[in-house]
Amino acid sequence: MVYTVTCNPSLDYYLYLPQLPTAGVHRATGAQLTYGGKGINVSAILARLNVPTRALGFVGGRFGEKLCDLLTADGIVQDFVSLSQGETRINVKLRADAELDINAAGPTVTQDEWQALLDQMDALCADDVLVLAGAVPSGLPSDLYARLLARANGALTVVDAEGELLRRTLAYHPFLIKPNTEELGALFGRDLHTEEEIIACARRLQQEGARNVLISRGGDGALLLDETGGVHTAPAAVGTVRNTVGCGDSMVAGFIAGWLIHGDYAAALRLASACGGATAFSDTLATGDEIAQVYAKVGDA
Repeated sequence: MVYTVTCNPSLDYYLYLPQLPTAGVHRATGAQLTYGGKGINVSAILARLNVPTRALGFVGGRFGEKLCDLLTADGIVQDFVSLSQGETRINVKLRADAELDINAAGPTVTQDEWQALLDQMDALCADDVLVLAGAVPSGLPSDLYARLLARANGALTVVDAEGELLRRTLAYHPFLIKPNTEELGALFGRDLHTEEEIIACARRLQQEGARNVLISRGGDGALLLDETGGVHTAPAAVGTVRNTVGCGDSMVAGFIAGWLIHGDYAAALRLASACGGATAFSDTLATGDEIAQVYAKVGDA
């Protein structure tokens, strides 16, 4: 089972317009309400790849109930901790001649509610995968992910986070981390411009404890440093980009699925690239059929 943790999930409300508005009253040409949050996105793509998954995290109020209803309708199993106060956030995504995302802060999580999530880690075993993805809301400790990894019971662990939230997990030797180029550079206080610079910084993260480092590079594709010292690259999939939300999460899901199916880093990277590209070419998260179509066009990494 692949367990994903999303500490600050959301309902994402997409509005489609001919062009981004500046002021005044405007009418959308279309609208869509869907689930959001990095770990939830990973679970959604895994479900579409027929990989068993269960979404963990926190939900609150009627918006949280709606989130669970949407996940259930898509066949995504969840076991969220229900918050005593506050509502699951709603993010607004404007799609026009450019993208504009307005993300809400989310509710506060109490110590007891945080402990309930921590206790869920006792169900994990060595055959499982634990994915920690995204930022954490107010009220949670800054070393939250590190504490979760300490309770992972031998499960393979994956971390997709930024800054110190990510860095504090490295002592627990996560199986995979997935920064993008900007996040990788920020960890070392520098801008990265060349593949050599990216590889050098990724190796430093391996020295700090990460086993495998997957770097998403947008239009430049993806790069993987595996724990044996190998370097793998994958070009960006070819297509018309319609959406950037969830592309990195789709890559994480594709890599996990590829690894579980093939046990091979190059094959995992190929599926990761296909999943990320398929979501970029879709209005929201890619479907299984869309992933299959892009995968057929992605060459071996």
